[in-house]
Amino acid sequence: MTDTLRPPATSSTVTVSTAEAPRGLQRSLGVVGGTLLTLSCVTPASSLFVIVPSLFNALGTATALTIGVGALICVAVAFCYSELGTLIPSAGGEYAMVGTLAGRFAGWLVFIQSLIVVMIVPSVIAIGTAAYLAPIVHVSGPVAGAAVMLAATVAGLLDLRANAWITGIFLVLEVIAAGVVSILGFAHSQRGVGSLFHGVLADSHGATSTVGLGAIMAAMGTALFVTQGFSTAIYLSEELENPRRNVARTVLWTLGLSAVVIMVPVIAITLGAPDLATLTGGDISGMVAGWSDSALGTFISLCIALAIINAGIVMVIQNSRVLFASGRDKAWPEPVNKAFGTLNRFNAPWIATLAVGIPGAVLCFIPGQLLTNITGVAVAALYLLVAVAALFARRGAHKHTPAWRQPLWPVLPVLLIVALGYTLTQLDSKALIWTGVITAVASLYWVFYLRPRQATRWVITLPEDERI
Repeated sequence: MTDTLRPPATSSTVTVSTAEAPRGLQRSLGVVGGTLLTLSCVTPASSLFVIVPSLFNALGTATALTIGVGALICVAVAFCYSELGTLIPSAGGEYAMVGTLAGRFAGWLVFIQSLIVVMIVPSVIAIGTAAYLAPIVHVSGPVAGAAVMLAATVAGLLDLRANAWITGIFLVLEVIAAGVVSILGFAHSQRGVGSLFHGVLADSHGATSTVGLGAIMAAMGTALFVTQGFSTAIYLSEELENPRRNVARTVLWTLGLSAVVIMVPVIAITLGAPDLATLTGGDISGMVAGWSDSALGTFISLCIALAIINAGIVMVIQNSRVLFASGRDKAWPEPVNKAFGTLNRFNAPWIATLAVGIPGAVLCFIPGQLLTNITGVAVAALYLLVAVAALFARRGAHKHTPAWRQPLWPVLPVLLIVALGYTLTQLDSKALIWTGVITAVASLYWVFYLRPRQATRWVITLPEDERI
């Protein structure tokens, strides 16, 4: 294969002085801390109350089924991430894994998809804050989202272990909110369990229509987005103790817990909505208010708002690690590389954190549905490329490397590639065009800047204690 990670023996090697080299991240997290941070990044309550309403709008009673199918796809994805994340434990996440196993250009394409995701997802979630702050203050979605992103950026500059405790407390509140919604929904059931398997939605006048397979597939990108954050455990792999064991545990625990926290309330809401028009409207806070008194409704709304703020903090923390790693791996002109690799006294990559948080605040003023659709395309493409890399995980030097190994290899990665390839053909055309344009521009950057400088640019590295 061309574009291998190691230059030929005749090539000059790059040496970096100790003074110039970026400091390494510290291993300070166990499985519990890593799971709390990653589960907070999934933000099951935020996904439930911000992203799921758009699925209710499009799918009605088929929403739970669609998320369930997405979760099953994510199980195969999680197996790929767990194997590759323990084999290549790097803060670069997907691009380090794919770039090491499938070549630098493949790693660059993955980096671009992950960059789209890490830049957009926090903004999409943050915009939803305004609706749940309404009981105490009225503010527009973009303004509330921008404020959340800026606050999250400040928190992201602090100590990682302290943030793990903060996000853990907020996570408890959001799980409580999801639990209360589940209890209320089941207590006010209006239809049987069979309705979950017969997709029906209604307009504001009560006219109903059937949801077909095409509509379900068109929404699959958003369904994958709902549980997407489980994969971000690998961004913390340089800060997890014993990564070859704990990365896989963190990925799988996070996916399982987030699927439960999201699916149970979705089923309860589907069964408990007073009518199909209300369900299709997707006003979850309105349904909660109808099922309970105003005080409980206000409490739930505030818990959700805190969950979104929590999501912003964790996403900024984890996403900044991607930029940190890209600077260390020389993806940019040298001044940018040095800036992204700079750590503050809390051992946080502070310039990389600002580079994630501040643009995220600006993106809050872009139409939310377009951002969601673009993210769905990027997530599907990202998962597909990771599945391709999983096919290379058991060859050469990596064949006998100690790592968590997924079952049913290579069948699961192949099935995953087919499923995600088909899914991409069904997604929103405007989002596909935007994502394609971004990817094409990034490819030109590779051709004209990175590829001619292979000895000194885009040199994917691993932490010293984990190199093969």
